Amino acid sequence: QVQLVESGGGLVQAGGSLRLSCAASGRTSFSSYVMGWFRQAPGKEREFVAAISTSGRSTIYADFVKGRFTISRDNAKITVYLQMDSLKPEDTAVYYCAARRGPTLTANNYNYWGQGTQVTVSS
Repeated sequence: QVQLVESGGGLVQAGGSLRLSCAASGRTSFSSYVMGWFRQAPGKEREFVAAISTSGRSTIYADFVKGRFTISRDNAKITVYLQMDSLKPEDTAVYYCAARRGPTLTANNYNYWGQGTQVTVSS
């Protein structure tokens, strides 16, 4: 079992940046989990944003964030990050951190979820 807590959300103007953090806890080995970020905008379904392998050496991204967002992790600090640059109003959503047992790096089948953090991008 792993518990996830996101932080770092807020209000930012278009073109600005935010860095989200997700701290893990529980009786688990964080480095054995693939970590992902998802988001859900009002009236829309939750969608995949990015994921990172157990070692941190491999990443995958949704097309709409490529070149703007960067996922990273620090296994010593049991934390995963999402650096978001060049933010657009359409990036406004609740952002969720998620985890799944490794090693497969995928956008699907995540078992553990955080409570989410709101990101609002004004135009």
